[in-house]
Amino acid sequence: MNMDLYKKLHTEGLISAQTLEKVVEKDKNPLFSLHWELKTLLYLGVTLLSTGLGILIYKNIDTIGHQFILLFIAAICIGSFLYCIKNRKPFSREKVKSSSSFYDYILLLGCLSMLSFLGYLQFQYHVFGDNYGLATFIPMLVLFYVAYEFDHIGVLSMGITNLAIWLGAAITPFAMLSNGLYSSNPLIIPYLFLGLLLLTAAYLSEQYNFKKHFKFTYQNFGVNISFIALFTGYFSFYEHPLSFLWLITVFILAFILYRDALKNKSFYFLLLVILYAYVAISTLVVRVLFNIDSEAAFVTVLLYFIGSAIGLIMALIRLNKKIKEI
Repeated sequence: MNMDLYKKLHTEGLISAQTLEKVVEKDKNPLFSLHWELKTLLYLGVTLLSTGLGILIYKNIDTIGHQFILLFIAAICIGSFLYCIKNRKPFSREKVKSSSSFYDYILLLGCLSMLSFLGYLQFQYHVFGDNYGLATFIPMLVLFYVAYEFDHIGVLSMGITNLAIWLGAAITPFAMLSNGLYSSNPLIIPYLFLGLLLLTAAYLSEQYNFKKHFKFTYQNFGVNISFIALFTGYFSFYEHPLSFLWLITVFILAFILYRDALKNKSFYFLLLVILYAYVAISTLVVRVLFNIDSEAAFVTVLLYFIGSAIGLIMALIRLNKKIKEI
């Protein structure tokens, strides 16, 4: 609270001495916000409830019975979704503000219960048989629908995670059959595809103004998954003459994301892009210097890391100022 401003207003006769005294008193005893404490307790409550139910079921599986457990989980899931449907606000392309934190966590509980129900059903009764791709595909569709319908970023993150699991479950058997059982990295291309798909979803969310606030979540997953897949590809084919193409793709992607981060004034994504680009440059420098079998090359590598670390910090400080000036 700017007390100097209130004192100046009092000196100019715009507020009374009694009002100034109340402001001073309020400044000395500010209200303490319990917002994040309550949200943390609610999150812990949902997590502990899910964990506790799992332990209870595991220890009493022989006496409770599978059907009763499934009915119990289904009742929690249906009850949670009914509460959210009754208390939700109308759908909008824009961000829909949640009615309360309690509503958010009940929706989260409903989604977790749904995943537990489907997982239990598959584990105990094999309703999807050996088709694990279908067992992960159906929950993924439901989670994405719930995320958009109820406007919940936490559920969207669960949907993206499920999409990654589905890609692993559905593509790995195909890749293994195509490339042979001894293929070392059958998941590089699928996960590179996933990262680029998420980056495309982030771009389209902003471009068409459809749940534009989901962009951060899509881009956060997309940036990390794409770069990790590219570096995995490079190191997996390190000895191949064309392995440098993976790093060229890193630089191209970094340049595109760098421009987007500047456009949106996002220092977080700028930091990620700079760090990944720095790792790519350092990888090349170290590779070139280590090919020179001499003591001078080793010393040069050490000097490079000292100098480049200082340069990296200076560059980040300048970029931070540049973002604030845009």
